[in-house]
Order: sequence, then C-alpha cells, then structure tokens
Amino acid sequence: MNQLKRLQSGIQGLDELLKGGFVAGSSYIIQGRPGSGKTILANQIGFNHARDGGRVLFATLLAEPHERLFQFLSTLSFFDKDKIGDQIQFVSAFDTMENDGLDEVVKLLRREIVRQKSTVMILDGLLNARSRADSPLNTKRFISELQGHAAFAGCTVFFLTSSQLDDGSPEHTMVDGVIELGEELVGTKSIRRIKMRKTRGSGAIPGSHECEITEDGLVVYPRLESTVTHSAMRDSDQCSLIPSGLTGLDPLIGGGLVASSVTLLMGPSGAGKTSIGIGFLGQSTVEEPGLHFGFYESPQRLRMKAAALGVDLARLEQEGALSIMWNSSTTELVDKLALNLLRVVEEKSIKRVFLDSLGGMSRAAADKTRMLDLYTALMSELRARNVTVIASWEVRSLLGGEIDAPAPDLSGIVDNLLVLRFVEEPAELKRQLSILKVRDNPYNPALLEIVFGDQGLDVKKVHFHALGDTNHV
Repeated sequence: MNQLKRLQSGIQGLDELLKGGFVAGSSYIIQGRPGSGKTILANQIGFNHARDGGRVLFATLLAEPHERLFQFLSTLSFFDKDKIGDQIQFVSAFDTMENDGLDEVVKLLRREIVRQKSTVMILDGLLNARSRADSPLNTKRFISELQGHAAFAGCTVFFLTSSQLDDGSPEHTMVDGVIELGEELVGTKSIRRIKMRKTRGSGAIPGSHECEITEDGLVVYPRLESTVTHSAMRDSDQCSLIPSGLTGLDPLIGGGLVASSVTLLMGPSGAGKTSIGIGFLGQSTVEEPGLHFGFYESPQRLRMKAAALGVDLARLEQEGALSIMWNSSTTELVDKLALNLLRVVEEKSIKRVFLDSLGGMSRAAADKTRMLDLYTALMSELRARNVTVIASWEVRSLLGGEIDAPAPDLSGIVDNLLVLRFVEEPAELKRQLSILKVRDNPYNPALLEIVFGDQGLDVKKVHFHALGDTNHV
C-alpha cells in the first residue's frame, strides 16, 4: 500500500488526529468563528514548518496590517521574528483583490510561490474572496487555480475562513481537507473544540476533540477512547501479587493485589479511602515507583496526613520512589488530565497509581456520557503498561447500603471492588470495609473494621457477637 508523503504540523495532538500529519501538496480549509484560534493554528503550522527547513508564504486578503499580527504572535513561544523575511514571507493581497479582482490575486500569489520556493502557503480571508467572486463557480475557479499552481510547485495550501461553511459549499468540494475550530459554553466553562470535517487521501480520527490555547499555541487533546484502542492486546499473561499496604487485608484477598489490576474504593467522605491509598503508595520503591494523581488533597496536606499514618511520603519523593500530581477538576480538560497521567507513567516508569478520585476526573468532563468509555480506555492502557491502580469514588450516603456508582457498568472495568461504610454503634461511629469483588484471586468476603492504630491504618475482622444490635451491613 502506497503511503502519501506527510507534512507534520508539529502541534501536539493534531498530527495524531491526522494519523501522521497533513498530506503534502494538498489543500485544506481551517474554519471557525472569530477568536476560535484559526490564525494561531495556521501560524503555528507555518513557523513549525520553517523551523524544520520549509519555506512559507503567508498571504492575507484582510485589511489588517501585518504589524498587529506580529505583535499578537510575539506572545507565543513558536514565534521567531528571525524567520520573517527569510523562510516566512508575509504578503498582503487585499489591495490587489479590491482594485484588480481575484484573477490578479492568483497571478500575484503564483509569482510569490515561485519566487519564494514556498512549500506551504497560508491564505487568510477566504470569506473576502468569496464575497468578491460573482458566483459560486468563480469561487471554485479561484480555489482551483491556486491549488493547481501550488500543487505544481509542491506547495501545501491552507485557506482560513471565519464563515461556517457546510459540506456542500463550493469551498468544501474543492479542497482535500477541512478542519473546524469551535467553542462551546458548558455551564460557566468555555470549551474549545477541533473537528476533522473532511480528510481526503488520509485517515483521521473522527468526532470532536478538546483543545486549548496556551503560551505554546494550540494544543490538541484527542479523545482518549479514540486513540487508545489496542491496550488489551499488550496485557501481561503473568500473574504476580503485590502488597496492598493493608497487612490485614492481603491474606483475605489471596496474598495481595494482582499486579496490573484496578481496585475501586467506594465510600463516603471520611471513611478512609485516601488513607488506604496512602498505605498503598507507601509500598512504592525506586525500582517500582508510585504516583498519587489527586484532585482534593494538596501535596502539603497529603504529606501531613501520611505522616500521621506512619508513611513518609517526602522521603519517598526524595528517593525518586514517588511522584505527587495535584490537579484542578474545575479548570482542566478531562482528556488533558488522562493524557498527563499516562505521560508521567511513561516518563517515570510508574508501577502503582492511586487515583483520588474518579469523581474529581468526572467533574472536569464537559460530556459526562463518555466517562465510562474514557475510564475503560484509561484503565486498559494502565494495565497494558503493568501499572497497578487503586481509584477512589465518593458516595453520598454516610450510613447504610445505598451506593451510587461513578458511571453505569463501572464495576465491569475494575478488577476489585471494595466498599467502605460508617456503622452506628451505641456510643460510637465505626468504619467498615466490605470486599464485594476480587477478580483472578480467591477472597474471603468477611466484614472488616478499619482501625487506626500506632502502626497506621489496618483492618480486622468484625466479630458480630461484640456488636450487639447495631446497624452493620
């Protein structure tokens, strides 16, 4: 099978959406409303191309002077003023269009492509060309002639337009690909999105993907479930056990947690989920490092809480046995969180993760309906990387047996399910732990009491005769 030559954008996530980059010598429309990031995206492609040795012609059919554009772009890390006038040429074709028409614009750009030996041309202001054309046929002819000259010179073309063109528009029918940038308000949160509307001659990951504009320019976060699709094929066929951090629990679950398994801790606030996670991370070593990926406990509070349980997280961090990542569930994008987690796991060869909590991750999602798919993809990928995971989920009910799951059918994607509850006794409130599910290992379903002692947190079997008529579950 022939592989078409690719032109990489150099933009994080975008080349992955395009399955390797743009098809060299093709033409693309980048469309979106004003402020959606078209100009940043196009210039980022241009400056990255110049950095890799290419030559770029940036032509505009807008009345805005280039100085304002340079002033704006200078705040972004990819901007390099030394490339301008050498590898990147900026040309205004606005006056030519207004005074002489589109035919003269084509001639002007053809001369510039040849003179500059351009390998990428960016034309900003396609909407103005459409307005200047007398008919849809003339719009098609304008695009076709530019494409013909560019293709002959081996130049890839990007047309920018602020109009929301539909799939049957003259512009869409003429080009090889269409990228759409947009923004939507979810509650009070504004989410930027990018979509591959059309990609001729190339595969692409369909659907809408989240993105953001940073000081480095546009960053794209492909939907995790659309990119992580073959994790199960890399699963290990070896079954080994690792300590859970609760010495009283391990004998009841076959000697410890199965390596590369996923354990879900469900329970109300204060029941001990984070404390169990700290004990689990306390088993981290330099050879098999751990990661706390959390949303609620700051690193400082986490270290204090761990110290009270007899776990020295600061020492583990200094040794390189542990990393702590605190995240915001209100300002971050959910795919960005998942990709950052996988990135740190890869970079630091992490072997055990405490994710505190799935609820915090879910809060960052604009579309709650895809959370089960995202969790499935994330856990499958962590398993494939031989990472053992404990994740927490906070339930609302403080007492009793009512459980609200983080997503429908979530129990199907976790290997072990532990439920924490408070029970009332005549003079005190106690914490209990139930083992509801352990996959790949025999387990004892005994009811356990969570105890905080001099040696930290542990569990012991509940003796029913000592409880009397209490509301145990």
